[in-house]
Amino acid sequence: VQLQASGGGLVQAGGSLRLSCAASGSIFSINVMGWYRQAPGKQRELVADIKRSGSTNYADFVKGRFTISRDNALNTVYLQMNSLKPEDTTVYYCTAGVGEKFYWGQGTLVTVSS
Repeated sequence: VQLQASGGGLVQAGGSLRLSCAASGSIFSINVMGWYRQAPGKQRELVADIKRSGSTNYADFVKGRFTISRDNALNTVYLQMNSLKPEDTTVYYCTAGVGEKFYWGQGTLVTVSS
């Protein structure tokens, strides 16, 4: 499984960005896709994920602000980020789970200015 993430950038506080992650390869075996983020010196943390069934899971710090969705025809998962805060500034990583194994895309930087 290969993952290509895009959509990061610079935005003012209160603004919005949409991250995209396109999967290729053995996509039929993916059972969950999601987004993590990692700030310098900190552990990588879950932002949101979405299972093949469509059920979603969000970290408390993004509930009500971020929405994860998927387009099965395009094998793509999206993260719509609204009401962004400066503390959301960090690198975001796309991930895909196949059984017990997780694949990772390259990070995409999100910078929120105050």
